[in-house]
Amino acid sequence: MRYELALAGARVIDPESGLDAVRTVGISNGTIAAITTGPLPAETTVDVSGQVLAPGFIDLHSHAQSLTGMRLQALDGVTTALELEAGALPVQDRYQRSIEEGRPINFGFSASWALARLHLFDGVPLDAADSILSGHQARAGWRAPVGPADRARLLDLLAANVADGALGIGVLLGYAPETSRDEYFHIASLAARLGVPVFTHARYAGRAEEEHTALEGAVEVIAAAAGTGAQMHICHVNSTSDRMIDEVAEAVLRARGYGVRVSTEAYPYGTASTVVGAPFFAPERFARVGIAPTTITYLPTGERVASLDRLAELRERDPGGNVIFEWLDERDDADRAMLLRSLLLPDTAIASDAMPLTGVAAGDAWPVPAGARVHPRSLGTFARTFRWLVRELGVLSLTEAVRRCSLLPAQILGESVPAMRRKGRVRVGADADLVVFDPAEISDRATYDAVVPSTGITHVLVNGVFVVRDGVLLTTANPGKPIRSR
Repeated sequence: MRYELALAGARVIDPESGLDAVRTVGISNGTIAAITTGPLPAETTVDVSGQVLAPGFIDLHSHAQSLTGMRLQALDGVTTALELEAGALPVQDRYQRSIEEGRPINFGFSASWALARLHLFDGVPLDAADSILSGHQARAGWRAPVGPADRARLLDLLAANVADGALGIGVLLGYAPETSRDEYFHIASLAARLGVPVFTHARYAGRAEEEHTALEGAVEVIAAAAGTGAQMHICHVNSTSDRMIDEVAEAVLRARGYGVRVSTEAYPYGTASTVVGAPFFAPERFARVGIAPTTITYLPTGERVASLDRLAELRERDPGGNVIFEWLDERDDADRAMLLRSLLLPDTAIASDAMPLTGVAAGDAWPVPAGARVHPRSLGTFARTFRWLVRELGVLSLTEAVRRCSLLPAQILGESVPAMRRKGRVRVGADADLVVFDPAEISDRATYDAVVPSTGITHVLVNGVFVVRDGVLLTTANPGKPIRSR
């Protein structure tokens, strides 16, 4: 047999089988067709000696679903980027639009609870409801509790979108904390019946007892899993745990020990990014818990928010404006150790929470124009994991970092999404979604001021097609495919 492509001489890491050895990988028809110790006959052979060949990274949490956003993620080694926390609605339309435009990496969506509520209770047309965070942050109806009849309408709409292929249900509880707890429990019950996960931004993220706490928010997710049997996922456990990561981690681990199905993800930064109109940025809340508004950077102007009055002004004038929020000080030893504890929580996947670019008139401008701003996690999360956690700190082994970036997210979805059982692995029959990188050089370069792609990533293949070759993005390559639950 003659293969279409052979990648020869790399250190091949397959986190599922434990393979960690020099091998040659043969690829044909978009799948891994052979893994051998010797050479393979191929139409094209690429020498990747001295580098690591691993499953392509799978990002469970990416709001950067534009062509530009996905190109930046491909340069960070990502081969599948999914919008599961905020989700989309209607999912059929989002899938079709992405297919028609073309994507360099694989993509998929959950059914959006927030967008469903916007449509049903604020009258926002479904074809106008692309972005809850930037476009409709100030609307009030979607945040309000509803009665049984409206709840039933909401559940029916979510169920219909799961039937159309949504990968689960995405619930932005933290942006609508006034909604009822029984509604969330009914969503978990629906997900259990449909056999799909629920991806939740927890209701609370505070740490002061006079406020609702992050532990309370996490326990609500755990309780829904325990009470319904649903698979529940806590998004960005690093930031929503705030300074209560030890308590949240204990609750998660104890629940798992009792057989409760709750999974977690985190990104390796002590700053978050969202919109200035988010409920948890209310000036009165900042005043009560003693958080300074200067921990917020308003990205459209690049300014540090100087006062509570300025914060209130921005929330009134531009509630959908993107911000970066410093919830930990990465320069402080104690804060940095706290961040590490969230990242090292057992079986926590790496996920970026990538955001769309700010300051770019055309969403798909390439190359990224000067003046664009975005949280560096949007294009550096995975390289930073290997640079910081593996090479510099040694708190994760190379193999464990690969597992948390590829196999673990695939397994989180594998029960309900058959396509994910072929991803996150380097084995015969798996999809040829692969990343080749130099373990001594892989590094993030993005900063809070500059959109600069990661380095040290030599090749990225999606469905057997080069998207990045010799460190260069191939802008004509769009082999990404939709990932659906059905």
